[in-house]
Amino acid sequence: MRYIIEACHDGMLLRNYLLGVANVSRRLLTRLKNDPNGILLNGQAVTVRAQLHTGDALHLAWEDSSVTPRGNIVPSDVLPDIVYEDADILVCNKPAGMPTHPSHGHFDDTLANAVARYDLNTKGHIGVFRPVNRLDRDTSGIVLIARHQLAAARLSAAMKNGHIQKSYFAVLEGTLPLPAGMIDAPIRRAEASIITREVCLPDADGAHAALTQYQVIATWRAGLHDRTLVKAEPMTGRTHQLRLHFAHLGAPIAGDTLYGLSHAELLPPARQALHAASLTFPHPTTGKPMTLSAPLSEDIRSLLPSHCQ
Repeated sequence: MRYIIEACHDGMLLRNYLLGVANVSRRLLTRLKNDPNGILLNGQAVTVRAQLHTGDALHLAWEDSSVTPRGNIVPSDVLPDIVYEDADILVCNKPAGMPTHPSHGHFDDTLANAVARYDLNTKGHIGVFRPVNRLDRDTSGIVLIARHQLAAARLSAAMKNGHIQKSYFAVLEGTLPLPAGMIDAPIRRAEASIITREVCLPDADGAHAALTQYQVIATWRAGLHDRTLVKAEPMTGRTHQLRLHFAHLGAPIAGDTLYGLSHAELLPPARQALHAASLTFPHPTTGKPMTLSAPLSEDIRSLLPSHCQ
């Protein structure tokens, strides 16, 4: 990325400019310093002790290249469903049944593998996979991916500081006590499990605060059961938060066989009816707010009554 030094920064040390103006993290600054071409001032490699002058051209090499270490992600046979792309971010609509990143038993069928195929086709090399938000395998919807280290650092900070808002749609089995509200129910890892979480008291061992804001969109009768379409915005990012919170209120997400009802597995879709609908976040380079959305998947749409289609 290229910067032209403005008059207000004349005489500033490069190190101070990088940390205070360009908002480069200390980790990225170390990487740039260790790259012979990581920091170029007017085309010449310099140290961070260099003094800046009005009109200087500063180039920082934080873009991934064909030699950037990226782990062992292999390209899959499928391409990602891309919602938006620029030099700093890639936003995808992840289908249900696709993990976000590789893990045991899923080495070549994840979103990371699909993005690797896209990068190979368009750039000639596989880039580093840096998801800002992650979805469970069986949750569909929008995933934000940083395309270089600076974007990743800025978006990670935005997430930590609560500047990224996530919105989901879910079909619930049952009804909720209020048409809108805030669920305040701490969550912890269930004993002797690496997957399952549970709602707990605030002072319980391992408890983490968890808040979810929700709004009921519609309720209807489906056979012997009531169902609810709800819009949910997690204020915190705990594992399985939405699934746990709605189950805690007695209206688990349809199709959720981990926290749901015994008959939920008989419903289409054959997964929890949870869709990450939109993300609102500051663009990592311009800082301008962006809102990007992914349309509700067809399998969840098939659960809805005609007036909700």
